[in-house]
Amino acid sequence: MRHIKKRSAVWGFLIALALGASAIAPAPAFAKETWDRVANIKDSAKRLAELHKREGSQGVLKFLDACYRTQMLSSKYTPGLESCMAQDYMHSQVLARIYARIPQAERVRMGVPAPEDIANSMGQRFVAAFKQYKISVKEADAFRKLVDKNGMPIFIKSAFPPNTPGDAGSDGAQGGR
Repeated sequence: MRHIKKRSAVWGFLIALALGASAIAPAPAFAKETWDRVANIKDSAKRLAELHKREGSQGVLKFLDACYRTQMLSSKYTPGLESCMAQDYMHSQVLARIYARIPQAERVRMGVPAPEDIANSMGQRFVAAFKQYKISVKEADAFRKLVDKNGMPIFIKSAFPPNTPGDAGSDGAQGGR
């Protein structure tokens, strides 16, 4: 239940930031996408899982930084930017949930950020994109729902498969990661 409250708080924070950004942005000029958004998000989730397996969270963060830097050069919202944002959202949500389970003192010792810091960083990236491409709060919420429904299950299943009997270190618990 606690993770649901945190998730709602994180998304509420993002919506508040988007409202602030949209208040100072000109009238929406968000063009109708010409690509299959569901397919794009599913593909993004698969590629994120592969990258996460190969390079871990640090590799994902480096990739996302380069992805945003490249994709935000476009004058229009593109499938590439949508993919960056979907991957950022999925990775940030999962990372924040994992780190929320670690006591603060242990996170400090490990040198990992607090879940709130992860959410705030993602929020800043999203607000920059929402503002630049004049994405409304309604469109941002629709994007989140698409990722939650179509991308997140693929990423979770691919990046964190349940343990199978005989796995090294398996204690028989399913999904122990």
